[in-house]
Amino acid sequence: MTTEGHIAALERRHQELDRRIQSEMQSRQTDDLMVSALKRKKLEVKDELYKLQGATRQ
Repeated sequence: MTTEGHIAALERRHQELDRRIQSEMQSRQTDDLMVSALKRKKLEVKDELYKLQGATRQ
């Protein structure tokens, strides 16, 4: 996979995690541990995106 393809996949993953977080938070039975885990994963994806985007700009 090219770097651009990997970035695009990570951006889609980031958006998917955001949708899942929003959905979970709107649920009547919000699972705080699940929300925390999703937010942590979303941050990991965001960090990886920044690294890759920085590498492609150099």
